[in-house]
Amino acid sequence: MSKSNVVLLDHWVSPYAMRVRIALWEKGVEFESRQQDLGNKSELLLRSNPIYKKAPVLLHEDKPLCESLIIVEYIDEVWPSPPLLPSCSYERATARFWADFIDKKFAEAAIKIWRSARSAEELEAAKKEFFETLKQLEEFLGEKDYFGGENFGLVDLALIPFWSWFSAYEKFGGFKIESPKLSAWMQRCMERESVAKALPAQEKVLEFVCMLRKIFGLDQ
Repeated sequence: MSKSNVVLLDHWVSPYAMRVRIALWEKGVEFESRQQDLGNKSELLLRSNPIYKKAPVLLHEDKPLCESLIIVEYIDEVWPSPPLLPSCSYERATARFWADFIDKKFAEAAIKIWRSARSAEELEAAKKEFFETLKQLEEFLGEKDYFGGENFGLVDLALIPFWSWFSAYEKFGGFKIESPKLSAWMQRCMERESVAKALPAQEKVLEFVCMLRKIFGLDQ
């Protein structure tokens, strides 16, 4: 398929955009990545995602799709091999639950650590929530290679982009993330070409977060 038929309105540091890049590369789909300036949003982005006005947006044959998990499931339906979701209905529902958990619990806790916490009390509450979600994810992973078992899938793809943000969480949370199970899983994911290509270096993400904190007035 021609790259012109598949266009990703992208942002290099967004874990949500990373998900879409990983999914496309896992499927071997050629696509054009158009980096977006989120401080000066393009007319194409605003027209393609008029509700949320944010990246990522996938344009497939000029038809826009928004929200990363919805885009990933679309990719999995249109290009079914290799599958990102299991064939069993129950296992598919379970994978969707945990992907949703990552967005609603883990990601929300993570953003509080570097952006929202304005006091020591708020930061401590955010850290507690963050580590609780990590523990729950670790328990779900168990002794499996990937969250879905032997194969890399939706839940892995939903969580692994945040690995590139871990240095920022540690710096502004004042803690060290120590989880042998999750660390082994992360290294396993990083051995995949799709993941290694999609994730920026943690140092680059930390530099970006430091810049954002100055813009938001959190740091001088």
